[in-house]
Amino acid sequence: MSRPSTPLRAAVIGAGISGLTSGKMLGDYGVDYTCFEASDRVGGNWAFGNPNGHSSAYRSLHIDTSKHRLSFKDFPMPEDYPDFPHHTQIKAYLDAYADAFGLRQRIEFENGVQHAARLDDGGGWELTDQAGDVRRFDLLVVANGHHWDPRMADFPGEFTGESIHSHHYIDPTDPLDFKGKRILVVGIGNSAADIAVELSSKALQNEVTLSTRSSAWIVPKYTYGLPADKYYVTSPHLPLKWQRWMIQKMQFMTGSNPELYGLPKPNHKFFEAHPTQSVELPLRLGSGDITPKGNVARLDGRTVHFEDGTDSEFDIIVYATGYNITFPFFDPGFISAPDNQIRLFKRMFKPGIEDLVFMGFAQATPTLFPFVEAQARLLAAYAVGRYALPPAAEMEQVIDADQEKYTGHVLDRPRHTQQLDYFVYEHDLRAKELPAGVRRAEQQGAPVLTGLRP
Repeated sequence: MSRPSTPLRAAVIGAGISGLTSGKMLGDYGVDYTCFEASDRVGGNWAFGNPNGHSSAYRSLHIDTSKHRLSFKDFPMPEDYPDFPHHTQIKAYLDAYADAFGLRQRIEFENGVQHAARLDDGGGWELTDQAGDVRRFDLLVVANGHHWDPRMADFPGEFTGESIHSHHYIDPTDPLDFKGKRILVVGIGNSAADIAVELSSKALQNEVTLSTRSSAWIVPKYTYGLPADKYYVTSPHLPLKWQRWMIQKMQFMTGSNPELYGLPKPNHKFFEAHPTQSVELPLRLGSGDITPKGNVARLDGRTVHFEDGTDSEFDIIVYATGYNITFPFFDPGFISAPDNQIRLFKRMFKPGIEDLVFMGFAQATPTLFPFVEAQARLLAAYAVGRYALPPAAEMEQVIDADQEKYTGHVLDRPRHTQQLDYFVYEHDLRAKELPAGVRRAEQQGAPVLTGLRP
């Protein structure tokens, strides 16, 4: 990235987890930046009822990652938080983070980016904000999230009952009255499990069916009385294939096989798709409160036909079928992510566009917050010229190698295109890529700055 003669000015799109972390680290390194946020609050997906419509949080939502794995390294969660905090506590934590580091003063609330265009000479960006003003910046940081644009299943036929995506689900009375209804939940991710469990309460007098195409391994939240993710640590010094093989051999100890509870046999091995973390789903299945089914074959009025040859009548279908990665401020012909595929070096840089950085676009196992924190350190070093990218051709080769490492073993589904192992990724950035980028910057004559925290 060529350096402007005046101090670099950066724009950050979004004030969710990734935008806040990016802003915090850019500020630490003395970078002049402005954060554009369409909403009137910080928190993104974790701002329940967010006016910008980008929150997928439902009223009963608790985080599936324990606070021990979720905390930012430089801002631990409060000790009095439970192991698995409620969404209101996550929002309070992000508010406290923004306040502790003075981030709000750099955020323009209710002023998102409507359009972002790269200048013809490749020297920065022209942004049109919600107010209609045109603003120029040297570096653009995209942190608009990837859990807000619902992706619906496409089944043959037509359903004449009511249908919603899990993104819009709030509770058993909002946005639909789910009481006393015949309900089909499509999907078996964490949201599908939570919603199916909540709606299967006998107090609601519902009939709940859970349909899955691929099925899923179901992992507990607790093991031996402690949060299960405390035991989940992969090593960057051993082949991931070996580690996955070992975990596959040990999964019987956790009762993770969905066939034990009447669900279809998974069409993948353990960790070849994102596992579902739930304590209550196996209990509700085993108690007959939720009826397990395989994939939907077709829709016919209120009748849903399944691939096993059976059919049932339903009043409501809840599609918990994931999200699209969408950049509404870019012209589609410039940058898009068809089928959630986007080629990014270290999940951050698009080869050939050196003044653009993506933040948080990964399904990081087991944790997201420290993942974006690791990315933010590299972002800030890059913004001040302390880190330099390799040539575009080398970046393309690394993208291929990383994609094979992180997703070469997983199902070919839009949900899994951004899968990665946090522990391996963070070690790669901290111990390999950031030092290599520092050496490249020094060879290119960049000034050696003090205070870099690799």
